[in-house]
Amino acid sequence: MTASQKDGKNLYYFEDFKEGQIFDAGSLVVSREEIIDFAQKYDPQPFHINEEKAKIVFGGLIASGWHTAALCQRLMVGSLLSKTAGMGSPGIDELRWLKPVRPGNILSGWFTIIELKPSEHKADRGWMKLKGEMLNQDGEVVLSLIGTIIVARRPK
Repeated sequence: MTASQKDGKNLYYFEDFKEGQIFDAGSLVVSREEIIDFAQKYDPQPFHINEEKAKIVFGGLIASGWHTAALCQRLMVGSLLSKTAGMGSPGIDELRWLKPVRPGNILSGWFTIIELKPSEHKADRGWMKLKGEMLNQDGEVVLSLIGTIIVARRPK
């Protein structure tokens, strides 16, 4: 893969990618405090904020699926989007929460380019479809997604 210089920053353009390319997203640790903090702000269901009530349904506290998706986004930005001439996203086609995320879990993941398509209407961009997966420390997939990113074409 080649990188181009833009505003003093190396960025990857649409032409730099290929279908089947895989990006290691790195890893992060999920804390009890951040699970509760996120849930109190955005998804205050009992199994995300109350350990006793969470035991009844899930055997213990679990992260909100939206929190897990936000963690996935953080890994995607750090490993790929911050280095790409991105132009936003029209959205996620598929998002699945496959296993609960618990305090102390170490999440890691990767993103695979499954389709590259130049825009039919705007010559300065292309569409990059990605499949992403996040795994816990036991190798279990906790989240999967398929989404599209709009990526700038290399300026001529």
